[in-house]
Amino acid sequence: MLKRIETYFEFTYLGTNWRTEILAGVTTFLTMAYIVLVNPAILADAGVPLAAATAATCLSAAFASILMGVVARYPIALAPGMGLNAYFTYTVCIKLHIPWQTALGAVFLSGCIFLALTAAGIRQMILRSIPHELYSAVASGIGLFIAFIGFQHAGLVVRDPNTLVSLGNIKNSTTALALFGFILMVTLDIKKIRGSILIGVLTVTGMAWGLGLVHWTPAVGGLGSLAATAFKLDIRGALSKGLLEIIFVFFFVDLFDNLGTLVAVTKRAGLISADHSIPRLNRILFADATATVFGSLTGTSTVTSYIESTAGVAAGGRSGVTAIVTGLLFLGALVVAPFVGIVPQAATAPALILVGSMMFSTITEIRWNDPLVAVPSFLTLVLIPLTYSIANGLGFGIIAWAILHLVTGKGRKQDWLLYILAALFLARFIYLGSS
Repeated sequence: MLKRIETYFEFTYLGTNWRTEILAGVTTFLTMAYIVLVNPAILADAGVPLAAATAATCLSAAFASILMGVVARYPIALAPGMGLNAYFTYTVCIKLHIPWQTALGAVFLSGCIFLALTAAGIRQMILRSIPHELYSAVASGIGLFIAFIGFQHAGLVVRDPNTLVSLGNIKNSTTALALFGFILMVTLDIKKIRGSILIGVLTVTGMAWGLGLVHWTPAVGGLGSLAATAFKLDIRGALSKGLLEIIFVFFFVDLFDNLGTLVAVTKRAGLISADHSIPRLNRILFADATATVFGSLTGTSTVTSYIESTAGVAAGGRSGVTAIVTGLLFLGALVVAPFVGIVPQAATAPALILVGSMMFSTITEIRWNDPLVAVPSFLTLVLIPLTYSIANGLGFGIIAWAILHLVTGKGRKQDWLLYILAALFLARFIYLGSS
């Protein structure tokens, strides 16, 4: 039986094993477990019952990650997306006074659009239309993004009213502990010790608890609480209130955040083919679209692929087993939700910084001596962390690529979809600037 499973997940071809895949799954879970606490807190501001939102977060992340692992066989974990949950709460529900049930209806409809476009092959066409040179820029940009988040969580980079950001206080206990964890993880990685990231996370967690640095507030949850949000979405209300614009935003941001994450994770894992195509792309996109529909039915905002999946890939994860292990841990979080917050940011921050540095290696694949490639790649790479959005960075890169190729007479008819994407991104940025 185990042999058949190993064959299905191509263990031999990928050069992996059960120990590596399980450790990678645990690593991914530890770096993104914060969503079990953060997502419900954000949705609660929109009026979603906190306990139900916690259960919906765990269940949707579990379902989506396991589905991705079993069907697509990739080490990509999913959960309700940060940014999209804030848009759901603070723009749609609070600013526009839309009930959360109606907003869930909009999320459901955006997921259905995803499924329809995937079935029609349009999402696949969109991904193939993006120049492969931008893949490297996206991967490096997400590496910077992840590292930037890690630096913030570690307290090494802090807000500054004059310069936006500044250096934090390295004498701060959390910052010092995070730096120790980073050195430990890098040292173990240099010595080729398997599970270096996981060992570092667990070591720093133990030290933080021993030093009394963990201020842990138990979460609420449990499968029974899900009754308050499950199937409470108002699809008819979303249609009758003319929420096409909101549905489009959910769709647009998730589409390009997901594509960016997909490119970054597969590239970091060495799973992109020589012709720059991604094997089993249809299955990946199907799993992602289904996850959003499922999430809306349980009572949470858009579910999407997580860039923290690269932590599991850095730990050696190469197959769908990594995602399945992560999903099973999210399923377990339904029962032990009160204990999910025991891992402090001081422990996960160095993992994010290390993974970010590893992902930045793709920068060497960009032809920096060719402005037609270098400028769009630079914009993509830099604006992903600076705007806190994969979609924004990729959007500016695509716009720059299209404009530069057109004005220099290097445009090609077969790139028509790229130009349409550039126009859509430009229209989106103009709309955001006027709203």
